[in-house]
Formats: sequence, structure tokens, C-alpha cells
Amino acid sequence: MLARATFVLIALGLAGSAVAQDRMPPIPTASLTDAQKKAIDDFKAARNVDLSGPFWPLLRSPEVMSRARAIGDYLRFTSVLPPRLSEFTIIITARQWTQQYEWDVHAPLAEKGGLAPAVIAAIADGRRPERMAEDEDTIYTFCDELHRTQGISDATYARAVKAFGEQGVVDILGISGYYTMLAMVLNTARTPVPPGHTPALRAFPR
Repeated sequence: MLARATFVLIALGLAGSAVAQDRMPPIPTASLTDAQKKAIDDFKAARNVDLSGPFWPLLRSPEVMSRARAIGDYLRFTSVLPPRLSEFTIIITARQWTQQYEWDVHAPLAEKGGLAPAVIAAIADGRRPERMAEDEDTIYTFCDELHRTQGISDATYARAVKAFGEQGVVDILGISGYYTMLAMVLNTARTPVPPGHTPALRAFPR
């Protein structure tokens, strides 16, 4: 009976977490401050899209949102990495944090950018992908080591600099750090995936 009760409690806990309420949903227009309205206007002018995902929680601190958006404009769209590799870096980070919204947005972009579906599936499973291109292997090794050890060995650093240059290494670090910050925001705010989408990532065992 005790084992059954424990199972029921665990199941209820998982069910509750699966439908956890969005803590920082979109703010009604009538409740926006002048600073928040300006941050929204600046966002739309820079990206030509409406706010979504992490930017609604970040809007609670409009200066943080605007500065985060500015660094994201470079890291996502104009870094020295091609989309195949920048999106690869993003989904490695999303998987590290089991960040469903990031994964939902960026896994399709990674495939569109040329990353093989088998590589994306391996990342989703928490496995090292097989048969990666050389530059993809370099990215994976760098990011995996960074997340696991909070640092980079001399050999991994030298390999990344040879492949991407010092600017490329800093861009990889920037993408990893930026999407780690967004993952922390999204996980804290419990921002859901868009309506009609299903979370794709299983939680890692703890």
C-alpha cells in the first residue's frame, strides 16, 4: 500500500508539473508601464515580430529585456557561425536545461539550417550524436565539456580556435550563455510551449 501511495503521489506530482501555470504570462496592454511600452516598441522595430517566449517574463524588467534582445540580435542572427552551428549550440543548451520552449523553437530551425535529424534526435535523447560533420563534432565537444565541467581544456580550446577563430569561440560562449539565461528565465516563469505544441524533451534523471 505504501509503495502504491508513493507511486500515486509521484504521478500526481509529474502531472502537476506538466500543467504548471505560467507565472509570467503576457501583460495586458492597459497594465503596461511607459518603460515596458518603449521596450516593446524597440523590440518590434528591431525584429519585426511581436513579443513571445522569454521576452514576456523579461518585460517585467524592461531594461534587461531590451539589453538581452540587443545581444540576441547578434548572437542569433549575425554571429560568425552559420545557422546550422549556431542552432546546434542553442539546442545543446536547451537540452542541458530541459527547456521545452527553446527546443520547440530551435530544433526545427536547426534542421532547416542543415543539421541532420539524427543529430537532433540524439541531442533530445541526451546522447552524443554519431556521424557528425567535423565542425559539428567540434561544437558538440566544446559545448558538452563547457556544460559538464564549467570550463574548457587546452585541447578542446585549441581545436575550437583552429575551426572558428577566437571570435568564433567567443560567439559560441555568447550563444551558450545567452540561451542559458533565457532557459533560466523560461524555466522559472514556467513559460509553456505555444498552443497546439507538445513538449518534446524528457526530464533528465536527477
